[in-house]
Amino acid sequence: MHLFPVPNLPLVKPGDDLAALIVEHLTVAGEALQPGDILVVAQKVVSKAEGRLVKLSTVTPSDEAYRIAEIVEKDPRIVQVILDDSRDVLRMRRHLFVVEQRRGWICANAGVDRSNVEQVPDGDEHLALLPDDADASAAQLRQKLADYTGVAPAVIINDSHGRAWRVGTVGVAIGCAGLPPVWDQRGLPDLFGYTLQSSEECIADELAAAASLLMGQSSEGQPVIVVRGYRLPNAPFAPAQTIQRAAATDAFR
Repeated sequence: MHLFPVPNLPLVKPGDDLAALIVEHLTVAGEALQPGDILVVAQKVVSKAEGRLVKLSTVTPSDEAYRIAEIVEKDPRIVQVILDDSRDVLRMRRHLFVVEQRRGWICANAGVDRSNVEQVPDGDEHLALLPDDADASAAQLRQKLADYTGVAPAVIINDSHGRAWRVGTVGVAIGCAGLPPVWDQRGLPDLFGYTLQSSEECIADELAAAASLLMGQSSEGQPVIVVRGYRLPNAPFAPAQTIQRAAATDAFR
C-alpha cells in the first residue's frame, strides 16, 4: 500500500471546485487517478469549499450559551455556534465541551474550529463547521472525479477527533463513498480455525488515520491523500454514518 499527497493544492475558498483542483494538481505532478485508488480528504477543505463558515461577529449568544461559556471558559459566541450545530450536550467542564454533533458524531466542540481557516484583514474571526452532510459530500466528490477522469475513486472525508481514555487526536472518517466503512469479519476463521465472533474492522477509520500522518495537523498544507494498493473487502458500500454506535448500545453514553 502506498500513500502520497496531492501536491501544491492552493488554499480552498468557498465555491471552489475541489475535484477540479485535485485533478489539476495530480496532472501537474505527473500523476493520475487509477482504478482502486482511495482519496482521503481533510474535512476542512470540504467545509471551506461548501461555504460552511461562520463570521463570529454575526452570532448572538443565548442565555444558555452564556451559562455554558462560564463553565468551559470559551467565548459565548463560539459556544452558540457549537450549540447551533449540535443535537445534545454530553460533557462539559473547564476547557472541555463534548457534544453530539447534528449528524451524530460525538466530538469536542461539534468539530467547530478556526485552525487552517484564513482570516480576513479586518480581524473578524471566522470559524469552520463540519460539512452539512459529509457522506453526501464524499459521494458528490467521487462522482465529479469520475466525470473528469473516468475513474471513480473511493472517497473518505476525515477529521481529527479525540478519544475517550487516550491522549491525542486521531484521524477518523466522518464521510465516505465507494467503500464499506466497516468490514464485518464475524464467521471467518482465524489462523487456527476458530470462528470469529465479534470482529468488525472499521477500515474507513484506519485509512483516515493513516492518511492523517501525511496530512499533519498544522502548516503541512497536504489536505488530500491518495491511498493506492489497498484491496477493499468484498462487502457492500455504505455511508460513514453507519459507523456510529446507537445510543442504546453505547455502554458509556
